[in-house]
Amino acid sequence: MLSNTTFRKEVKDWVISILIAVVLAFFIRYFIVELYMVEGPSMRPTLVNGERLVVNKFIYRFKLPERGEILVFRYPEDPSRDFIKRVIGVAGDTIEIKDGRVFRNGQLLNEPYILEKTNGSYPLATIPEGTVFVMGDNRNNSEDSRFSDVGFVPLELIKGKAVMVFWPFAQLKTLP
Repeated sequence: MLSNTTFRKEVKDWVISILIAVVLAFFIRYFIVELYMVEGPSMRPTLVNGERLVVNKFIYRFKLPERGEILVFRYPEDPSRDFIKRVIGVAGDTIEIKDGRVFRNGQLLNEPYILEKTNGSYPLATIPEGTVFVMGDNRNNSEDSRFSDVGFVPLELIKGKAVMVFWPFAQLKTLP
């Protein structure tokens, strides 16, 4: 039988351990990594509806997003919603879409990750400082920088870089 003092000490140790675990979990989720679920078809075939991602929230504290990376950002019109898209261009790049093909800095992009030609066009534009231009891989079913409600995505709205699909396990893969 435990003495009253021993029991109180054991309860205190448990409470402290649980509090430390909660604080660490909050710190990790807020500053380092977060788990996201893909909702919708905008990133098919690279990412499909229902897949779960690990998002590195720490990386962009030390470097800027790079072309080709897949990132999670807060939707400018409603920051309570998150979008997942691919970086097509960074500050200073020019972007143009004509005849269903995407050009960056006057060069046709080689995009093996898209399944079909892009519908529509986008006039030649220079990406402003402090922003990136993003597009979904499923170009004809993606709300992205081509649309005024998204536009050029400010760096401060970027939550992190998608680095890995961890669910379902059969589709486990790392991302660019």
